[in-house]
Amino acid sequence: MAFTRKEKEAMVAQYKQWVEESSAFFIVAYQNMGMPAVDDARQKMREVNSEFHVVKNRLFRLVLNEMGLEYDDGFWQDNNMVSFAFGDAPAAAKVLSDLAKTNVFDIRLGYMDNKQLSASQVKALADLPTQPVMRGILLGTIMASATKLVRTLAEPARSMAAVVKAFSEEGKAAESAA
Repeated sequence: MAFTRKEKEAMVAQYKQWVEESSAFFIVAYQNMGMPAVDDARQKMREVNSEFHVVKNRLFRLVLNEMGLEYDDGFWQDNNMVSFAFGDAPAAAKVLSDLAKTNVFDIRLGYMDNKQLSASQVKALADLPTQPVMRGILLGTIMASATKLVRTLAEPARSMAAVVKAFSEEGKAAESAA
């Protein structure tokens, strides 16, 4: 299907907008993938505030060139889809990694903070905990330190109270024996 120049310019503008608004994006090669599999992948990506789009290679390369992002020219021979992570990048990478196990596509590379990520780096990103889990770990670490600090500060008073209590009980025991 041939696109007019105006349609191609609109596609390039849309691609550029998606790239600019996303925290990361990942490029995936696909072969013989049916629409039910594509729709399922798109639904799973939406659940983590991401989108999955089939792109025109030549037009998407124009966006990468315009933004100064590096890529290998031979890389653009296959059919490609791009996943744009508008929220948590590790969550999107994790969904892609899970989808790659069951579908006929392969994670090629990604970009995060205008830096290129290899396929292995994208998979390593997928192994990271998601943002809510990281927040929980950080909060737990902070709370553990605060709890230890409170215990340390309270220990001298607790020790003093134990000594006073033992002394008073000793005095009561001496009075009752007399």
